[in-house]
Formats: sequence, structure tokens, C-alpha cells
Amino acid sequence: MMNNQKQEPMEKNSEKRYSCKLCGTKFSTSKTLQNHMRIHTGEKPYSCKVCGCSFARITTLKNHLRTHTGEKPYRCEICGSAFAQTSHLKFHMSIHTGDKKYSCKICAKSFIMNSNLKRHLRTHTGDKPYSCQVCQSSFSTNYSLKSHLRIHTGEKPYSCEVCGKAFSVTSTLKNHLKIHTGEKAYRCEICGSAFSQSSGLRAHMSVHTGEKPYSCKICGMSFIMNSNLKRHIRSHTGDKPYSCQICQSSFSTNYSLKTHMRIHTGEKPYPCKICGTNFTQSSELKSHMRTHTGEKPYTCEICGAACSHSSSLKSHMRVHTGEKPYSCKVCGKAFSMSCTLKNHLRLHTGDKPFCCEICGMAFRQNNMMKDHTRIHTGEKAYSCQVCAKAFSRRSSVNRHMKTHTRHEKKLES
Repeated sequence: MMNNQKQEPMEKNSEKRYSCKLCGTKFSTSKTLQNHMRIHTGEKPYSCKVCGCSFARITTLKNHLRTHTGEKPYRCEICGSAFAQTSHLKFHMSIHTGDKKYSCKICAKSFIMNSNLKRHLRTHTGDKPYSCQVCQSSFSTNYSLKSHLRIHTGEKPYSCEVCGKAFSVTSTLKNHLKIHTGEKAYRCEICGSAFSQSSGLRAHMSVHTGEKPYSCKICGMSFIMNSNLKRHIRSHTGDKPYSCQICQSSFSTNYSLKTHMRIHTGEKPYPCKICGTNFTQSSELKSHMRTHTGEKPYTCEICGAACSHSSSLKSHMRVHTGEKPYSCKVCGKAFSMSCTLKNHLRLHTGDKPFCCEICGMAFRQNNMMKDHTRIHTGEKAYSCQVCAKAFSRRSSVNRHMKTHTRHEKKLES
């Protein structure tokens, strides 16, 4: 403890003559500047002979070696706890002393260690000295950069002991464990709703306060959380930092990448409890459920027609607007729906992907194949509304209906 007290005044009074040309940080010795430069260059000249890990400083290598030897030479004189590094002992001592001698001059927040204060100051300055060499994203701490790199490498070193699910950062694992324990430590003081994460509670509070403190400088849109604003900004910049290592597709959010990966893995974690059909996304399951419930929440304001999906309503609106945005590149014919264009293109290509399992006959459209299959099954799904006569094809019932209209005209004449 005495050594630290002697060194402190020297550190405060020593002139910092050596400046980093990349970030402007100043140092009192050329050796310290040299060590600092390795943050920018990524140079790690000191390697562990046991596990091969590399380090920028020899002192960091010495500390690391203790993870293999189990050596803990620094002992607390009050409670006897032992530590591998002096910094860990200093941090531990604050439990006994309550001493936080490093204070932020901007917000007055206090810290046990100077390194913690330096990290904290970056929240005020916005300084992000750690850059990802894959996607050029910048971070305020080396730990954040290491965690981010796992997005590119796919490394997930933290596993749940209950279900085996793996995660790239410990904080995500801790939050995940609450699913198994049912722990909801964060409670709303207004309505009593409980949440497993503090972020969930913060987002919920906006229901009561209406506060959205994070605003987009480009379009003015406001958000409850800063993370939501960051995701939104990518819609303007086009930034897609999350890449699939299998097909190289890029995505603006980690969630979109995870959803995309299910195309490759075949994972469909959202099952329908009624019919057992599985889906890759919860939104797909919600849409599917409407086939069972008959719910049609999207209504046309012109004619009142109800649709089960927003995409169906968009397609329907083209009946009124006459819009046909999908054009055939072969003959120029335009269509209101992409699926209609796909069916049309098969006239040019001759492609008939739908085959009858009974006789092998091929068709351009799935509904044509279904109509054909009824010849074999004898099913007659279409009925005449006048005389109740049944038919296996819609086209047949349409032709039949004309016999009634012709008969009506004869009676009128």
C-alpha cells in the first residue's frame, strides 16, 4: 500500500511528452506509448506456451500464466482472500474500505480503479478506440469488441446447463437462465408488472410515461431504447453488419441473421398447437393461426373486404387501383401479384413442377393439380348454388351455371 502512495504523486507530476498520432492519447514514457500502439496495430508479441494465447504486454502474459498454474500471490490482510493479480486485490479491498478515489469530473460518479474511470469517461466523450477489422464497427471497450467478434466467428462459449443452448456473452446466458427459473426481479411500481430484464422494465415504463428519449436525426422518429434507435438508423445508412458465413447474405440486425440461419439448419421452433405445423418465425405462426381462427383483421376501406394478412390486403387494393407492378420480361404482360407472374412465366419456360402422385401427370399450377386429383378421388368440391349439382373443378361449375342463365333468358322471351 505504501508503494502506491509514493508512486501516485510522480504519476500526477510527470510530463506526458509522447502522443499517439492515431487517437491523441498522451504518455509520459516512450515504452508506454509503444505498448499503447498495439491497441491500434493489433500486435501481440507475447505468447503463452501452454495454450497459445497471445498478448500485447508481457505483464498481461505473466498474469495469464497464473490461470494455468493456479498461483494467487496477492492476499487480503483483512479476510485472507487470495488473488492472481494486484488489480484484483485492489478491487477487492474496496469491499472493506468503501474507498472510491477516482471520480468523474463530468458527472461525479466514483470508481475503485482508474481503469474503470477511463472506461466510464468514454460514455461522455463517445470515444471508441477498439475497431472490428471485419465490419469496421467501433467499441468503447476491448471486452465489447471481443464479444462483437463472436458474431463473425459464430463462437458461443457460454452454455446453459439446463437446455444446452449456447450464447456468445455471459450476460445473455444470465438472462436466458431466468426463463428456466421464472425469476422476474424487475417490477413496475405503477402497475405491478414483473420482468426478467431491466431493459424489459424500461421499455414497459414508456407505456405509462409515453417517453421516447432517443430520436433519429434523419427522420425525427423517436424510440424508447437507444438499441432500437441504432437498429433504425441502419434503415437510413443501409449498414448490414451481420453476415451469414454459409451464403454471405448480410443483415441489419442480429435477430434477422438468426432467423435467416434457420433456412440452412432447417430449424422451425414455433409449432402450431392445433395442426402441428412448424414455422421458422413467430410472425409466421401468428399468420398461420388465422387459418384456424378465421380472423381477418385487415379491412379494405373502399369495399369492406376483410383479409387475414397485411400482404393480402395490399394485393387486394390493386383491384381498385389497377396497379400491376410485376411485369413479364419475355412478353411484357403485367400482373398485380408476384405469384401470378410466377405462374405465367411457366407458359414460357414449360416448367410443370406440380405432379399427380397417382398418374404422374404434371401441371403448371398447384390448384390445377388439385383439380386433376379429384378425377381419381371422385371428390366434388364445387356445387351449383341454383340446383346443388356438384363438380370436381371450378371451371366446370362456371360452365354449368351458364345453362341456368340461358334457361332464364328463354323464359323471359
